Amino acid sequence: MQPQNEQRVERRLAAIFAADVAGYSRLISQDEAGTLRALAAARGVMGALISAHGGRIANTAEDSVLAEFPSAVNAVQCAVAVQEKLSE
Repeated sequence: MQPQNEQRVERRLAAIFAADVAGYSRLISQDEAGTLRALAAARGVMGALISAHGGRIANTAEDSVLAEFPSAVNAVQCAVAVQEKLSE
């Protein structure tokens, strides 16, 4: 039994997937419209793969995506799948 003045701490393990565009500022300055189109396409691919691997997008910023997975294995498998798909 816990003493009355102690609060129970809930813990949850999660694996974090973080991705951003290398050279984003340079790419935007060279071709803003093309870069934004490519970024939207890449986000679509990443979103589908994140979902397929049991993750959820926690946050996005201009050129980055932050996702959470309940399993480190799923996060790594997703990261590999994203790299393979985006390199095609």
